[in-house]
Amino acid sequence: MTMAAKQGFTAYVMLAPWIIGILGFTLYPFINAMILSFGKSDVFSYKFIGITNFIELMGDKRFLKSLEVTVKYTFLSVPLKLVVALIIATILSKSTKIMHLLRTVFYIPSLIGGSVAVAVMWRMLFGYEGLWNSFLALFGIRGREWLGTPEYALALLILLVAWQFGSSMIIFLAGLKNVPRELLEAAQIDGANSFQTYFSVTLPMLTPIIQFNLILQLIGSFQTFTQGYLITKGGPMDETLFTVLYIYQQGFGAYRMGYAAAMSWVLFMIILLVTRLVFISSKFWVYYND
Repeated sequence: MTMAAKQGFTAYVMLAPWIIGILGFTLYPFINAMILSFGKSDVFSYKFIGITNFIELMGDKRFLKSLEVTVKYTFLSVPLKLVVALIIATILSKSTKIMHLLRTVFYIPSLIGGSVAVAVMWRMLFGYEGLWNSFLALFGIRGREWLGTPEYALALLILLVAWQFGSSMIIFLAGLKNVPRELLEAAQIDGANSFQTYFSVTLPMLTPIIQFNLILQLIGSFQTFTQGYLITKGGPMDETLFTVLYIYQQGFGAYRMGYAAAMSWVLFMIILLVTRLVFISSKFWVYYND
């Protein structure tokens, strides 16, 4: 073998685990879901029924409710999470020993994000005999089952995801470190104060990072499952019935794999559309050096 052939062979050997993973765990499920969406399947059998699943979806009130819940959750939680992450990243951007420690502390909630421990903790905080009600009792205020109240359940899950802002914070920190010093110094020489420098120099230079974080968080938020499954089971009154949770219930609870696949494709198209809209709008608010 020539040197170029040896290098090519070595590269493919190194890439083989990733290629196998993409083919087996991404491409195959993607194609299989498309096939299932046009059929009736209970895991062990399959019957082609055309677009019947998609027609049924349009009249499924629980599916439409799940889309409403997911959209509301996404467009409330993502901006809140990004704003909190950006504020904390700005505060922690200075290089001191205490700041390094605080970065670790603020990042920890993201490491335990979708765990059972977090679900148990959130129930301990906001259950009827939870810590929050105990705190309110000190002031003579009678608490309630917050996670079991339709008006508050989704808001508490939004609060949970906003608390887990560590990954976005780390990305913002990297972006803040890459803001050119000469631009900040030029602004100061021109007489700009810290507030003006941040909003006229730092924030515009961060817009590519904001766009990146926004897309990641939008995609992740539309696919939310763990919080609804572990903490509220989709209740009360379907107020936390996320679309992926409903897909799980139909696919692995009712064994309607074809119907669940159809829902997953509708969700995929919504995510694709929203992501595309972010890219289209980026020419109006994202600034690049070049």
